[in-house]
Amino acid sequence: MKNIWFAAVLAGLLTSCNENSRQVGQAETDAQKNRFPAEVIAALTQIDTTDLLKHTSILASDAFEGRAPGTPGEDSTVTYLTRQFTRLGLQPGNPDGTYIQNVPLVGYTSLPTASFTAGNIKINLQPATNYVATSRQFIPDIKVTNSDMVFVGYGIVAPEYGWDDYKGLDVKGKTIVMLINDPQIPDPQDTSKLDQKMFNGRAMTYYGRWTYKYEIAAQKGAAAAIIIHETGPAGYPFEVVSGSWSSENFDINNENKNMDRAKVESWISLDKAKELFAATGKDFDTLKKQAQNKSFKPVPLGAKANFTIKNKLREIQSRNIIAKLEGSDPQLKNEYVIYSAHWDHLGKDPQLKGDNIFNGAIDNATGTAGLLELAQAFTSLPQKPKRSVLFLAVTGEEQGLLGSKHYATHPLYPLNKTLANINMDALNGFGRTKDIVVVGYGNSTLDDLLAKAAATQNRRIAPEPTPEKGFFYRSDHFEFAKEGVPALYAESGTESVDKGADYMEKKAAEYTENNYHKVTDEVNPDWDLSGAVEDLQLYFMVGYDVLQGNKWPQWKPGTEFKAKR
Repeated sequence: MKNIWFAAVLAGLLTSCNENSRQVGQAETDAQKNRFPAEVIAALTQIDTTDLLKHTSILASDAFEGRAPGTPGEDSTVTYLTRQFTRLGLQPGNPDGTYIQNVPLVGYTSLPTASFTAGNIKINLQPATNYVATSRQFIPDIKVTNSDMVFVGYGIVAPEYGWDDYKGLDVKGKTIVMLINDPQIPDPQDTSKLDQKMFNGRAMTYYGRWTYKYEIAAQKGAAAAIIIHETGPAGYPFEVVSGSWSSENFDINNENKNMDRAKVESWISLDKAKELFAATGKDFDTLKKQAQNKSFKPVPLGAKANFTIKNKLREIQSRNIIAKLEGSDPQLKNEYVIYSAHWDHLGKDPQLKGDNIFNGAIDNATGTAGLLELAQAFTSLPQKPKRSVLFLAVTGEEQGLLGSKHYATHPLYPLNKTLANINMDALNGFGRTKDIVVVGYGNSTLDDLLAKAAATQNRRIAPEPTPEKGFFYRSDHFEFAKEGVPALYAESGTESVDKGADYMEKKAAEYTENNYHKVTDEVNPDWDLSGAVEDLQLYFMVGYDVLQGNKWPQWKPGTEFKAKR
């Protein structure tokens, strides 16, 4: 974003946002009067579009260079957030007296070459065009040579569903090829629907996430693991994969240097997968259909894979930023609610001509700005809540939820005293909605608190419309959920207040297609942040209820995280 244009955009946005602030600032509805004391109503009005835009615009400016870990953009982000937390009078969140939790990472930039051979046919691959490949093994040179390729369906081992795509096949040293998402199994009673008893029907389970597929590949000893990209089942176009994987990536530094991972982790485009299957005399669509049955057995492709990867490695100390508002109750102040948002994005890509900064305005400068707005609201209360509030801005979300994973496995405050996590990732820039979407709807009693809060705005909560895209596993709340902490992650609603029934769906689709993980995710003069403010007010109300309440949030029966809690 160029400075002159930025100034003009910001001026226009501030004018429109001041109007929105006057509308959204009328937070004192009759329903809220009945539920909350006057000081809470006043705190809600501290959340406004003007400050939300200001913080977002600064964090998403070119000066922050796309906020990649281990870059000057991280330094700028850490400085800005610590200054804001200090300005608000929040305590340093780390018991060591700082606002920082160090997160040891390894940055790795993989330069791959790859090819497949099927008999006399050689299939050439173009990096970032029809494949990406990387190695999380922290060594400089990786080779996989003449590795037998095997199609393993969805690459899932799920005993609770009686499902095993490997069927005892030894894949050590082999290259496995697999489909993204879960098997789409028709309901035997109604084939127009998916079977709810198998992989949650439409809703993606963790078995469908690419992270799981690489994890099981490593456990099975595969040399290389290839996922076939399909836009629908993946939930994003191939450009998202290539944009995210073709520059520097990160992983948590550990003692074994990730040598227990597969040597190569890769994606290929659907067209290239079909070309590979055809070269081996097989039909992709036929094999995909066969893979949707638990009787499926791995299919040797009669092809060989060759990968060479040059890894450029560097160790860095990235940072989570954490601030604390200590509770007022002498006993309950040692119990916590965590608000979280990831501050990082994709940084810069010097190979791009022209604009090469991934500003990450929606994703996730808005969420980080929302964290500051919530902190502003809570610190404005004349009486602190009974329990303590932690405001946690995490690193490395774009690299696989690394900062939240590090906090959840190295918590600064006991997780068994952490009542809830409320996470924000990509706030609504398209106006007010009649509903708010809960990702992972029905998992915990936090949904019930959100529904009560939404009623004060004459809104309702709704399940996510595309559970098959696996959003529950794609943001930082998931790392808390895995450790048993009830987590709430909501998104903008699907029904606009005043712009028609399909407006929000259209805008969300446009953002995913044109801006998500692209250099075009910048502050936009068409934004209307009034809906984001209302959502943040809901998150405040939910958190306040937990902080003051007599009951801890609970996982609901049948939820996969209940046993851990």
